[in-house]
Amino acid sequence: MDRIPLVDLRAAHAEVDAEVRAGFDRILADTAFIGGEEVAAFEREYAAFGGVAHVVGVANGTDALELALRASGVGPGDEVVLPANTFIATAGAVTRTGARAVLVDCALDTLLIDAKAAVAAAGAATRAVVPVHLYGQCADVAALAAGLPGHVRIVEDAAQSQGASRDGRTPGSGGIAATSFYPGKNLGAYGDAGAVLTDDADAAALIRALGNHGGVAKYRHDVPGFNSRLDGLQAVVLRAKLRRLAAGNAARRAAAARYDELLAPFAEAGRVIRPVTAEGNAHVWHLYVVRVPGSDRDAVVDRLNAGGVGAGVHYPAPVHLTPAYRQLGYARGDFPHAEAAAGEILSLPLYPQITPDQQRRAVDALAHALA
Repeated sequence: MDRIPLVDLRAAHAEVDAEVRAGFDRILADTAFIGGEEVAAFEREYAAFGGVAHVVGVANGTDALELALRASGVGPGDEVVLPANTFIATAGAVTRTGARAVLVDCALDTLLIDAKAAVAAAGAATRAVVPVHLYGQCADVAALAAGLPGHVRIVEDAAQSQGASRDGRTPGSGGIAATSFYPGKNLGAYGDAGAVLTDDADAAALIRALGNHGGVAKYRHDVPGFNSRLDGLQAVVLRAKLRRLAAGNAARRAAAARYDELLAPFAEAGRVIRPVTAEGNAHVWHLYVVRVPGSDRDAVVDRLNAGGVGAGVHYPAPVHLTPAYRQLGYARGDFPHAEAAAGEILSLPLYPQITPDQQRRAVDALAHALA
């Protein structure tokens, strides 16, 4: 049988191939490689889709988060609170500002940042909290906003939540959020790309300057900046895919519901824990992440892969247990929920084009891998 990929980028490309080729021809004819009308049009269109006033395209998602933090006043000597269970880039963006990462645990059911723990961890040196909208659903930004002191900003990591909302609120609306357009995201480019979303005109202007060597005009440098710009070729891809994003997210929701049904017998038997959607969330299912308590997770993933099912792990180690962040001084046992999840989670194949037959085969393979 054909292998079932974790993410089917070929199928995604097939849907936009003609539009992308036509757009690339326009870019090549106009030589509008950096910035230009394609980038400006994408920024307008994504702002409308995301329900925010401003979108600034940048080179990648890590830069987007760093720029959002810098625009929020984060710098050397500050502290930034973030969840222990996130991709390393979240912590890396904090480090690049010169601030110190302060980690907190996640909720055991949703694996989203524990809002109460984040509020408790915020002190006099805390400049920002970074809630990570993990796997396609939003963290509880409202609870953070209600509990945090006035000097602490909320900077959302929305790299996995394009099109998601919680209680009707979208990432960045009324605040600031960073997203990634890495190829495997719900809205993925053909390489690295990212954006900052905000309703704050001043923050958007500063981010645009910071990512353009500190200015918005040639040879004008108002602040110390660096190079992080979205190129026209990636904007062409993103515009074509954005037109299909709502339908793609709906297809992901249908596929997640199908997995829920297929996995029900295993959940009832305690072999698998299905993902939990927090109340008020409109989930976009960037990933469908289950837990396999009592099993050797790595062996289960190996068996799935050997059987032609592209399972993965997001993520195998919390930030504090990586060598890169050993210097933070945390130890095993400090964040028990994140640590427990890291040893049990696995991601099943999920993408808009996945078929019911592929999902049944993936669940059958999981059953054999757990046997």
